[in-house]
Amino acid sequence: MAYDEELAGRIRELVAEEAGLEEKKMFGGLGFMVGGNMAVAASGQGGLLVRIDPAESGALVASTAAYPMEMRGRQMAGWLRVDSEHLTGNELAAWVERGVAYARSLAPKS
Repeated sequence: MAYDEELAGRIRELVAEEAGLEEKKMFGGLGFMVGGNMAVAASGQGGLLVRIDPAESGALVASTAAYPMEMRGRQMAGWLRVDSEHLTGNELAAWVERGVAYARSLAPKS
């Protein structure tokens, strides 16, 4: 499955003014990088991938519709997946801001 172009466009609008932004196709999706660090992605499996502080994962999974991202059967610390039906209205903006804020907090990659 290819990533959702409409979702990618919505993300693009939300991050348009972000300094150091780069879009990068990867793993069948479209990632949005800030300072070389992945912030969010329109996933090739559908929905949104969002990078967060790993210490916040448990609380966010318990209190939102997000769930841990898995790769090859292994949960990836600091990465959450949010299905498209949970990305309406301000929900997408909140997740994108969370991912961008975390990516901004990391040392830039060259």
